[in-house]
Amino acid sequence: MRTVIFDLDGTLADTSGDLIAAANACFRDLGHGNPLDPVADRSTAFRGGRAMLRLGFDRLGLPDTAAVEDQYPRLLAWYGENIDVFTKLYPGVEAAVERLLETGYTVGICTNKPEALAETLMSRLGVRGLFGSLVGADTLPVRKPDPAPYALAVARAGGDVSRSLLIGDTVTDRETARAAGVPCVLITFGPNGRQVADLAPEALLDDYDALAAVVSRLIG
Repeated sequence: MRTVIFDLDGTLADTSGDLIAAANACFRDLGHGNPLDPVADRSTAFRGGRAMLRLGFDRLGLPDTAAVEDQYPRLLAWYGENIDVFTKLYPGVEAAVERLLETGYTVGICTNKPEALAETLMSRLGVRGLFGSLVGADTLPVRKPDPAPYALAVARAGGDVSRSLLIGDTVTDRETARAAGVPCVLITFGPNGRQVADLAPEALLDDYDALAAVVSRLIG
């Protein structure tokens, strides 16, 4: 089976607002207000919880090594309770995935979001049933850009890595695809815009309406 695996944060959905809110909740609890901006710091949000905490502590001029690890579980807990306040699927995602399924592809998700949180979010967004697999940051002992989670996502979706590709939005996705030996498609409507072209993916995706044509060109 031909298989398309998607990253989640910044690829299927703009989750940055809820991620930034979770990090700012940690800083408020520490008495530091809201050092992160939901618009200006979107790209950091897509690099994960620890990246947001490091940025906030750096911005406050505070040592961050121990504090980041101390606050990370608190961030995850707050985020889990407020996971879909601002988060929305990108326009056209649902229709594009349904079209892939209708034309014989299997689809799955490989994300560096903890698996339980990813499951909760996709269910609340109403699209979990479209995806044949979901592999998260803690499903295996390793995470992207190690290729093992990607390979597992393909296998659980019923596919074969040799006839698969990865849709993503960051250098992590590019490196994962390279390590797995598969084509990489990077979206251009995330916070990094068309700068992702510098990562030399096999294709760029400007709109989910074009997904089927891009996938067909790369894996048939």
